[in-house]
Amino acid sequence: MAETTYRPIDEMTFKEASVELEQIVRALESGELELEESLERYGRGVELLKSLRERLSTAEQKVRVLLDATNEDAPVTDTVSAPSTAYINE
Repeated sequence: MAETTYRPIDEMTFKEASVELEQIVRALESGELELEESLERYGRGVELLKSLRERLSTAEQKVRVLLDATNEDAPVTDTVSAPSTAYINE
C-alpha cells in the first residue's frame, strides 16, 4: 500500500483542517480501514488536532487582548508569556 500524500497543514484554513479531521474520525469509526491505513490516518488526525488547538489558543489570546483594549479600566493582559492550557487533558 502506498502512503497517502497529504496537503501541508500550515497551508490549510482552519475550516479545511477541521473538515479533514472530521473525515478521518468518520473513517476510523467505520472500522473498514486496514490497520496500516488506520494508523496513518490516526497520525494525520493527531497532527490536525494539534494545529487546530494551537490556532484556537492563538485566536482566544487575540480576543482577550482586544477585549482588554476595549475596557479602559482593565489592566493590559500579557498573553505571550502565559502558559498554554490546551493540552492539559491529553
